[in-house]
Amino acid sequence: MTEWTVVGVIVALIGLIASIVTPMLKLNTSITKLTCAVETFQKNLDELIEKNSDSHTRLWQHNCRQDDTLNDHETRICVIEKSRCE
Repeated sequence: MTEWTVVGVIVALIGLIASIVTPMLKLNTSITKLTCAVETFQKNLDELIEKNSDSHTRLWQHNCRQDDTLNDHETRICVIEKSRCE
């Protein structure tokens, strides 16, 4: 083998390594960004589920208070109607 053949083989190996390593690094970077995005999405989704649950709880509590008020009102109306009939 001549010196130029060795140089050519070394250059070819460097090119081969570079052509394999470069996409791997880009893929690794993309996977890292995607992982961060999914973690952020999961965190936001968990917060949304918690806020949604709290909101539903408040709505049902408000609904129960309204039901109590309406029942009290109905009771008063019944009492008034009974007193008129007597």
